[in-house]
This record gives sequence, structure tokens and C-alpha cells, in this order.
Amino acid sequence: MDCSLVRTLVHRYCAGEENWVDSRTIYVGHREPPPGTEAYIPQRYPDNRIVSSKYTFWNFVPKNLFEQFRRIANFYFLIIFLVQLIIDTPTSPVTSGLPLFFVITVTAIKQGYEDWLRHKADNAMNQCPVHFIQHGKLVRKQSRKLRVGDIVMVKENETFPCDLIFLSSSREDGTCHVTTASLDGESSHKTHYAVQDTKGFHTEEDIGQLHATIECEQPQPDLYKFAGRINVYSDLNDPMVRPLGSENLLLRGATLKNTEKIFGVAIYTGMETKMALNYQSKSQKRSAVEKSMNVFLIVYLCILISKALINTVLKYVWQSETFRDEPWYNQKTESERQRNLFLRAFTDFLAFMVLFNYIIPVSMYVTVEMQKFLGSYFITWDEDMFDEDTGEGPLVNTSDLNEELGQVEYVFTDKTGTLTENNMEFKECCIGGHVYVPHAVCNGQVLPDATGIDMIDSSPGVSSRESEELFFRALCLCHTVQVKDDDNVDGPRVSLDSGKSCVYISSSPDEVALVEGMQRLGFTYLRLKDSYMEILNRDNDIERFELLEILSFDSVRRRMSVIVKSAAGEIYLFCKGADSSVFPRVIEGKVEQVRSRVEHNAVEGLRTLCIAYKRLIPEEYEGICKLLQAAKVALQDREKKLAEAYEQIEKDLILLGATAVEDRLQEKAADTIEALQKAGIKVWVLTGDKMETAAATCYACKLFRRSTQLLELTTKKIEEQSLHDVLFELSKTVLRGSGSLTRDTFSGLSADLQDYGLIIDGAALSLIMKPREDGSSANYRELFLEVCRNCSAVLCCRMAPLQKAQIVKLIKLSKEHPITLAIGDGANDVSMILEAHVGVGIIGKEGRQAARNSDYAIPKFKHLKKMLLVHGHFYYIRISELVQYFFYKNVCFVLPQFLFQFFCGFSQQTLYDTAYLTLYNISFTSLPILLYSLMEQHVSMDALRRDPALYRDIAKNALLRWRAFIYWTFLGVFDALVFFFGAYFMFENTTVTNNGQIFGNWTFGMLVFTAMVFTVTLKLALDTHYWTWINHFVIWGSLLFYVVFSLLWGGIIWPFLNYQRMYYVFIQMLSSGPAWLAVVLLVTVSLLPDVLKKVLCRQLWPTATERVQNPQPSDAWCGPRPQDVAFTFWKNEEDAAPPPSLGPAQDCHSCSPRHSFPGSSLETPV
Repeated sequence: MDCSLVRTLVHRYCAGEENWVDSRTIYVGHREPPPGTEAYIPQRYPDNRIVSSKYTFWNFVPKNLFEQFRRIANFYFLIIFLVQLIIDTPTSPVTSGLPLFFVITVTAIKQGYEDWLRHKADNAMNQCPVHFIQHGKLVRKQSRKLRVGDIVMVKENETFPCDLIFLSSSREDGTCHVTTASLDGESSHKTHYAVQDTKGFHTEEDIGQLHATIECEQPQPDLYKFAGRINVYSDLNDPMVRPLGSENLLLRGATLKNTEKIFGVAIYTGMETKMALNYQSKSQKRSAVEKSMNVFLIVYLCILISKALINTVLKYVWQSETFRDEPWYNQKTESERQRNLFLRAFTDFLAFMVLFNYIIPVSMYVTVEMQKFLGSYFITWDEDMFDEDTGEGPLVNTSDLNEELGQVEYVFTDKTGTLTENNMEFKECCIGGHVYVPHAVCNGQVLPDATGIDMIDSSPGVSSRESEELFFRALCLCHTVQVKDDDNVDGPRVSLDSGKSCVYISSSPDEVALVEGMQRLGFTYLRLKDSYMEILNRDNDIERFELLEILSFDSVRRRMSVIVKSAAGEIYLFCKGADSSVFPRVIEGKVEQVRSRVEHNAVEGLRTLCIAYKRLIPEEYEGICKLLQAAKVALQDREKKLAEAYEQIEKDLILLGATAVEDRLQEKAADTIEALQKAGIKVWVLTGDKMETAAATCYACKLFRRSTQLLELTTKKIEEQSLHDVLFELSKTVLRGSGSLTRDTFSGLSADLQDYGLIIDGAALSLIMKPREDGSSANYRELFLEVCRNCSAVLCCRMAPLQKAQIVKLIKLSKEHPITLAIGDGANDVSMILEAHVGVGIIGKEGRQAARNSDYAIPKFKHLKKMLLVHGHFYYIRISELVQYFFYKNVCFVLPQFLFQFFCGFSQQTLYDTAYLTLYNISFTSLPILLYSLMEQHVSMDALRRDPALYRDIAKNALLRWRAFIYWTFLGVFDALVFFFGAYFMFENTTVTNNGQIFGNWTFGMLVFTAMVFTVTLKLALDTHYWTWINHFVIWGSLLFYVVFSLLWGGIIWPFLNYQRMYYVFIQMLSSGPAWLAVVLLVTVSLLPDVLKKVLCRQLWPTATERVQNPQPSDAWCGPRPQDVAFTFWKNEEDAAPPPSLGPAQDCHSCSPRHSFPGSSLETPV
């Protein structure tokens, strides 16, 4: 536990709860407040040292060992090793200790090296120079020596050394521009504002004379929230109190841009900065393969205990006869005879546990870790997933879930920025029933000089013209867009107006599109200077409006407002937001005409916003100022109080009109969704947009098809009927359409069954999730899930961020426990990304919060297709074979040892030499399976891309189910029986050497071990489909290494060994012709059942994957035979799931280029 946390808890609970405060007071420049104002209470804060490392020089060994032995497998082998040290066991402690030591050492070196790099980075950060003000002079010292209250100066392109309150800058308007790429990945410039009363302090002397205190909340990790206030003291007057928000806070890690220098006061330092508080990792996700592996481990642990118990019992049964227990040549001592029977039995049980413990492979965990870590690079190296437009490639934030990409059953995707480009283009606006477009089109020619065309009424009246200009002014004023005259700023947006070129920057692409649209309609937003917004009207006159207040946008209100004052002294409130949040607050205006146009645009797939306003009299504005000021300076529940204030202010509005912005569909988004559905993956779209807009996008990206019957579960429906009735009716509809049979999750799209699409909104979901009066909501949830299971696609609109996570959790915890994947690009998608089994972030225009919090990040939605259908498929195939193969080869290894006890009087005599016990899993059989698990491609990448249905072959953990596990286990048992009894019966009472000698027990064990090593290695070779020179080198090289090692181990008298029992054993075995024959026969007989099973299954019950591996002659034939086209297609697909449609996306596999057969849309080989 962190010491600072202990100290905090001690102070909190030992000193009394009343001493615990939720805010801190900071004295700017460490200057005490004037006498009589407030008590000066110096507080202690941590220094500015950043510690991201996990270990120190002193605690590395104990802490690392403690963490490693928390893993059950490592702890188990430690216990076995200790047992070998304590009691007399048949095998040397080296056999368990050396593999364990190897695993622990490799892991410790890896973790130690990683932590050393963190120490190195921390030292570089903590020792970098910082300029701060001391007694009116500029002083330089190391970053780690900064304290809370120090006034810091930061120059352009420097990084902020701690969290600062922005006091002043070299800019006259008291602003500065920063980039937060290292915090949230957003490269766009953000504008921050200095405190109003300190922005005039431009020199070190001025800032050194500042007398102020800051009250703010205690450190918390949210990068986008901050609440505080500053008291600025003057000589005579009362202190001036100003609210402080996130716009006044400069975060550690952000970089100053386009500003010569700034002054700020440190409020959070070191590990209390927001950047440091965000270091903690996300909750650990475990893959389905890892869970299966742990279950199999428990099964083998039970088998191990059973073997040890059986041998212990049989030993005492065998020794019940005196001449067996105490033969004449091995008499017991008196102390041995008097030893407690139960103690002897327990010791023997532990000895048998040690003898058979190799059935649980410690090296499997190391191999799996290496496979995941090295395999993750295949995604980052994939050139097909690199986006040249953005210069971004895929990122792997965790390698623990690689194989989970091959098991996805549900994909939950955001719409804006994920399915669409988030590249907004202004299309039209509707003002009081009149529709305006940015450029008129006449006879197919664009008229750039036309400012707009009224498409409904060609002669708007005088009042309409006033409303029109007020609407344009509202859009030019109600936003947070920044204007840059520098075209080199990140993300330039050059206006189309030839008269003036402006660069508009905003965190919201919608706002930039609207401001540019107004520019094309004759009203140009110029700049914000000294709290005045300037716009250029149609007559080329500059209008100035004083910006009084900004009521910021948030996802709950779904609107924003500004309060401005014109040159004539009139005060306006302009409000812009979603129709659902603006219409209920409107009391005047042409609501029905605008509503009709909004619904029309939504059906077309355009994003709509409504604009409203109201005039404020000075008295009303004064009341608003007091209300906002009281909320802004509150330290407790500031957001709640601001929301309540906004609710009171934004009411009794007059509707002006609405806008329509187009967000184009991303390239190949439709193709990706179609491929995922063919792969049996259900795709759900979760969006905050209105239903009509989202539905139009779903049709465009082929989530819904023309044949899809849409079912609605919306607030409007529930108002007409009760929720129970609506759900029951929908359930009956979908069950009737599917023949009263629940459609399987992987039925996908079927030609025989009616396709249903469900649309649900956020309000309806709240009712479903809300507990009923009797305390249960399970009935509604089950009905809802029943409907969803039978729908091929689901659209959830008007979703709040937490509701997205609720939907994912609801499906994740349903009785089928499907594997879920959530993909999104914005901060509002983070909750569902963290909730899903696999979270994927899009590196988009809404920043990188989603990418930062995800398990994987990709540049575009289209890359999800290859990530799942190719990389996910390969990852799962490889690691499932790795896990099953490890258990198989250890059954082959341990069972002969178990059988040997029946022939040695249960004396715990080992069949294999200690060296072979130790090196079997470490050297002889480890590299081939590691290379297999990295390189194997059972079918080609092109085949997986062409035929998404192959993904279904591995669905629901198919290769690690009990059936597959039992097959591999029985295969290991069969091979072990062949090795042991084959060798036993072939050489029983038989002379096998040229001098008439027979084999001893070590030669017998050597023969069994040799046959076993060759069998398990050749078994892997038979399973390999994708051969490279590396595979050949490792497989045949490992066999050669075994032979060379055995020759050296048995051919030399090693001086460091106290025994020489293997001397000349291997060479003697190789000198025997029958031994060579035995090895060949045993290997052949062992491999035969697996080969026969594969041949028969491929011929009689081939899977879709096996049909692709073994194409039919008609598939491979390359000549022109058009009359066989349709027959060939259905012959190839007769055992597969019926195709969803006969469209161009349904590919066949051939060695020739594909062409379209005349008269049909089927793509075939000709």
C-alpha cells in the first residue's frame, strides 16, 4: 500500500473526521494574506517528484518474488520444490527448482528492465530545469524541487512542470494555446484563459508583487474538471473573488504553443498532478482462453492427486507381504519400523506428487506470455492497417486479449466518428420555414457568388429578413471556435471566401462546419478579442458583440448558450442544441415547420441542430449574473449548481430555425459491417443521435437492409402502450417470424428467416433497466434480451455514455455470456470500451481518450475487419493449439512414469534421468510450439478475408471445449501407452545387443523418452500448415539438439556429477538395430490414430476451414465453363450456413481472377 495513502487515512480517522477537508488553500508566491482577512495556516504538500517506477533497489527482490508467487502455478511449483528439499524424494530438487528458477529469473529480468527504464524516465523528468519567480527575480532550479504555491514561468514549446493556475501571458488578451497530446492524444490547440485580475501582470516584478490566495478542490484524476476560486487582495478594498475552472488550469504534460511565455502558480505537484493520478492501470481483463487454461489446470491437478493417491495405496497393498516390505537384502532399521504409519503414508504421497508433478507444465505460462507479447507486434506491423491520410497505425495497449479477438460475438459501435468520418459539411439551414443552401446550383453549375436560395418561398418578407440575419448572427456567436491566421496550425480549416482566409479550430467539428457555412452565406466570424466577438456581415461591415457569459455544452443538457451584448446595448441569449432539448424550452416561433424540416433532414442522415434566442432586459441579466456567480464560485457540487442555473436561464426561448450538417460514412464501413455479420457477429450501433438520423446511417452502412423489418421500442411507443405490452408484442413478432424457435447467436443473416432490426432509445432503456416496484426488473430484461437475440441488428439512439455501458454489461452478463467488443472514438465511448471484454478505440478527431483507454486502437473502422477476421482468427488458432499441445505432451511424458511404478514395486524409481526430466519442457519441446504459435496460418489471409464465415468455425471457444480437451488428453494417454508397453513387449526377454546383453532400466527409459520426443515433435509438424525456413530450422533442429545432447551427456564422464548412471546408455541403445526399429515403429503407431482421424473427418465431415484447405477439383480448375457456375457455388457451400444474399460480396475461392457472371450478381471463377 502506498505510504501517502496510509498517512492520509491516519490523519483522517485518527485526527477526527472534522479535520478532513475537501479543499485546499494555496498562498500564491508563499505570501501570507493581509492581517485580519483570514488565518494563515501553512499546509504541507508533496514535492514535484514523479515516481512511475514500481520497485526500488532495496525492495526489488522481495516485492518481485511476492508478486510472482501470487500466481497459482508458480506457488505450486515452489511447494513441490520445498517438498523435494525437505523429504527424501525420488527426483532431485533440481528437476523442479531449475525450471522454476528459469521462469522466475526471466520474468524478474524482464520486469526489472522495464522498471529501470521507468526510473530513467522519472529521473530525466524530475531533473529538468524550471524557471520560477522568487522575490521578483527569475530563478532556475530542478523540477523536483518545485512546491505548491511557487510562481512558475513557462516559455513557448516547453512542457508545464506541474498543474498550474494560469495567471498571465505575453498575449494582451490573457490567453495561451496548449496541446495535450501527451495527456489525451489531442494534437489540436486548446485556448486557456488567465485570471481576469492578474492577466495584466507581464513582468517578473509585477507578478512577484501579487497578493492572492487560491481555494480549490483536493486532487482528483478527471482531466476535464476543476473547481476553485481565487481571492486577489488590493491595498484598500475587499478581496476580489473570481471563479476558477478547467479553462484556467494548465496541466502537467501539456505543451505551450504560439505564446511567448506564461506565468502560473503551482497548485498540484508530483504524484498529485492529474497526469500522475491517471497513471493507475485499468481493471484487468481475462480472456476466455485463459479461463479455459485455468480450468484444465485444475483438472490435471486432480489427475495428479489421483495418481499419487493410487500409487500410495497400491504401495502399501504391495508391501502388506513381509518379504516385499522387508526383503532379506534390504532390512529396515529399528527407527524405521517404529515410524508412524500415517506419517510414512503422507511422506510417500508427497513423494509421488513430486514424481508426477511434471503433468502440470510450468513452462506453458512463460510460453503463453511470450506468444502474446511477440504476437501482438503482428498487428502493429500490419501495413494494411496503416492509414496514410492521418499517418497513424494500429496500437496494442494490452497483449493479454489477442486471442479474444477471435471469439467476438457482439460488436457495439458508436456512430459519429466511428462509422462516419466526423468530417462535417454544412448542407442547409431552415429559418422560419424557409430553406437556405450555401451555394446555389443552376443547370448543374455552382454559383459561388450566390449567398443562398429560398427553396420554399422566393420572397421572404421584412420580418423574415430580420429573423434570417438574427439566425446567422446566432450561429456566428454561439460557439467556442478559435480563429487563427496561421495556416500551419494543426488541423487547418481554410475558408472558401476569397476575401479573407481564416483558420478555424474547435474541439467539435460540427461547430467549425456551422461557422464555415455561415461564412458561405455571407456572415464571417472574425475573432474574439478582449471579450468582444467580431463578425463581418453581408454589407462588409464589422459588428462587435461583447461576450458576457458562455453556458458550456454538456452531454446531459445537449445544448450550449451564449449571452452577448450588441453595440446598441441589447442583450441576447442565443441557444444551440439538439431538437429534443430545445423544442421543450421554446414558447414562440414556427415550431411545426422547423420540426418537419428537422425530421426530413434526419431521415436523409443529416445531423441537425436547433437555434433559439431571447432578449434579456438589464434587470434580468443582473439576476442571471448573480445566479451564475454563486454557482461558479462554489467548491462543493459546482457542476450540479451550474446545471440547475442553466436550467433556469435557458427557458422561454423563441425558435429561429435549424441547421443540417452532413457527416459522411467512412470508407468501407458498409463492407466491414457486412463481413462481420457474415462471420456470425451481431453488430449494435449505440449513438446519442436522434432516431431518424441514426436509422438513415444504419441503412447506408448496410446494418439494416431493405428486407429488414424494423421494430421500435421507443418512448413514443411506450406512451401508447405499456412497456410490458410493447415488449410482449415484439417478442411474439420475432418468435413467430423465426418459426417459434429462438435464433442462435451465430445464425447471422439467413434467407429462410425474416430479418428483424430493433430500434430502442435511451428513455425506453431506462425503463427496462429500472427496478420495478416489487423490487425486480429481471422480467423486462429477459423479454428485451429475447427480442434482441432474434434481431439481426440493433440500433440504440439517444444514448447517454453510461447507458452505452449498461447495454454492453446487460449483454455481457446474459445467460449465454457472449464475448463483447466495443468500438468508439470519443470520450463518451470510454465507459462502454472499459465495460466490454475487448475495447477498441478509433484514433479520430474527437481526441484520443477512447484510444488511450482501449485495449487496441485502430485508425479507421474498416480496419476492424482484418483485426477480427484475420488477426483474431490466427491468434485464437495458435494459442488454443499451444495450450492443448502442452497438456498433451506432458501426459505423454508423465503417464509412462506412472505405469513404471507397477513394475518397480511402487518404489518411486524414476523412468527418466534427472537431466531429461528437467530439460523436456525447457529445451527439447519448447521452441517448436513457440514458433508454431507465432507463425501458423492454417489458411491464407486472403481466404479469411474473402470468406468471413470461416470465423464461425472457431466461435464459442470451439477449439478449447471439453470435447477437444478430452480428445487431446486421450491422444496423450494412447501415445504414452504405446511408448511404454510397445517398448516393454518388444524387448521382454529379448537380446537386443550384439554382445548378448539385454537392456537395463535406464536404457528402457531412454528408448521410451526418445520415441516420445520424436512423436510429440512430429505431431506438431503434422499440424503445421504454414512452413517457413524458421519452422524447418526449429523443428528439425530441436530433434538434432536432443540427439547431440544425449550423445554428449552419455558419452562423457562429467566431473561435477556424483553419479554416472547414463554413461554410454544412449550410445548403447543406438548401437542396437532392434532399438532403431522400435523407435520407428513406436513413433509410427503413435501418430497413426491422429492421422487417420484427420483424414476421415476431412473426407466425411469437413468444416468450412478444411474445405478451404482442400479445394475441390472444380474450385481449382481454371478453364472457361460458365454452365457450371451456379452448380459450383452451391457445391462449395452446401454444408455451410446459407448465404445471406447473392451479392457481389459473396466470394468464391479460386486460383484465377474473379469475374462477374452475366445475368447475375454472383462473383465466380471463370
